Amino acid sequence: MKYFLTILLLIGSNTFMTLAWYGHLKFAEWKWFNKLGLVSIVLISWGIALFEYFFQVPANRIGFKGTGGPFTLVQLKVIQEVITLVVFVTFTLIAFKTETLKWNHLIGFCFLILAVYFIFKN
Repeated sequence: MKYFLTILLLIGSNTFMTLAWYGHLKFAEWKWFNKLGLVSIVLISWGIALFEYFFQVPANRIGFKGTGGPFTLVQLKVIQEVITLVVFVTFTLIAFKTETLKWNHLIGFCFLILAVYFIFKN
């Protein structure tokens, strides 16, 4: 149960973080958003990122072996990075139609899968 809850919370966390970091690039298509200054955009992104912490902190506390969870700290970080890339790629392909996945991206993802394998190998 803690495995799934940790992963679900990390997916939620990374969804908000991706929106905070890259959403403003898509929001720039809205006329009213373009009138905002950089400080306003940073504050909006910061507000979105606050929700990331509502998911990230519990995910780490529930998932970390030191607090009764199933994962080591390194395993948690690798899971988080893989989820970050999956969420980012999904967001990019949905929100930015001009972006495409290329063969070198797929090879990079294969190396990430290998990294996960080696991190979780005993």
